Amino acid sequence: MDRSRPARLRRVLVAAAATVLGAVVLIPFNPGTAAAAGTGAITGYGGKCVDVNAANTANGTAIQLWTCNGTNAQTWTVGTDGTVRALGKCLDVAGGSTADGTRVQLWDCNGTGAQQWVATAANDIVNPQANKCLDAANWGTADGTPLLIWPCTGGANQKWTVPGGGGGSSCNYPNWVAGQNYVTGAIVRYTNGLYYQATHDNPGYDPTISTWFWSPYACGGGGGGGGGGSGFVVSEAQFNQMFPGRNGFYSYAGLTDAMKKYPAFATTGSDTVKRQEAAAFLANVSHETGGLVYIDEINTANWPHYCDYSQPYGCPAGQSAYHGRGPIQLSWNFNYKAAGDALGVDLLNNPNLVATNSSISWQTGLWYWMTGTGGAGTTSHNAMVNGQGFGTTIRAINSIECNGGNPAQVQSRVNLYNQFVGILGVPAGGNLSC
Repeated sequence: MDRSRPARLRRVLVAAAATVLGAVVLIPFNPGTAAAAGTGAITGYGGKCVDVNAANTANGTAIQLWTCNGTNAQTWTVGTDGTVRALGKCLDVAGGSTADGTRVQLWDCNGTGAQQWVATAANDIVNPQANKCLDAANWGTADGTPLLIWPCTGGANQKWTVPGGGGGSSCNYPNWVAGQNYVTGAIVRYTNGLYYQATHDNPGYDPTISTWFWSPYACGGGGGGGGGGSGFVVSEAQFNQMFPGRNGFYSYAGLTDAMKKYPAFATTGSDTVKRQEAAAFLANVSHETGGLVYIDEINTANWPHYCDYSQPYGCPAGQSAYHGRGPIQLSWNFNYKAAGDALGVDLLNNPNLVATNSSISWQTGLWYWMTGTGGAGTTSHNAMVNGQGFGTTIRAINSIECNGGNPAQVQSRVNLYNQFVGILGVPAGGNLSC
């Protein structure tokens, strides 16, 4: 939340080999266009997007990782004919080679094995001709990291989220085994023929009995409407992709529980608008917390400065008790009072609940998102659902960054938003900056 009064918000300065398909049935090749299984961004290691270098359409143009930006250079059509296309051309293994480390490029579509790809249920993108995986070279995450083919290792630099749901439209997951350890995100076929996804690590609990550990999984997409049964447009797997280094305090379960307080959040408008709002909220809180790493404001020297004794209720928890906490970095005694009143929790007397209770912490972020206007004259929620754009949310959250106040911080927020809409497979929309 903003340091300044009356502005209400401020920011914290933040510091198993994959199983490859043995046989692939290909649909007859069409060099012009391909029936689309899905169109949008392909996101991968470091949350970055598969990108055509400089949007160059020349044969041989390198394919690379780049910060997601929603441009045509990052818009891929995963075809039902096995091709992956952008800018009217195909993703191609240079020279049709099967050697480790062969670079991937853009090339005229020609129907060869060098341009055939399979997106597996394990989130690999495999070239069957080489029997190798699309790989971010040397585990790089920097813009410009080249993409190549490499033996499938199951490493994070070979994991991709593709438009259309990744591993195809039909389920092909292992049978559930009682007593076997499963990690969050694992998908199994139960004895009733239905599929379930682990929402928490567990030692092989029965999916039909232990519903906290498992949620139904729908083939061709995420389980339970994209949120593991939560109804949230961001699945837990996508959430984890957005925040690979997050503090465990900022849990997905805490967020989805907090959303019950504000049922209009990310449920208003079209599916695209819902995902754009979710991406906008998560981008701003990522910026505020260093990727959901920090819970308490890291500059402890500022902690005594958020007590406004002119308020009739004073600072009953102590002068230094109202520093920034949580995903939106709630600060000042009057904000703790207002948020607590809205949420039905006594945060004025118990401000540390924002740092110890995950659901309450997320609730404070949603409280401001849904009700705070800052310098925007509208709430962040209304800005997104009414088409005013991501830039208006920045103005609502920290207007002092806008109008040239701190362009680097504005761009940081915009970059995160572009990254997150890429993961969710929707366009960014207009008016991104302020």
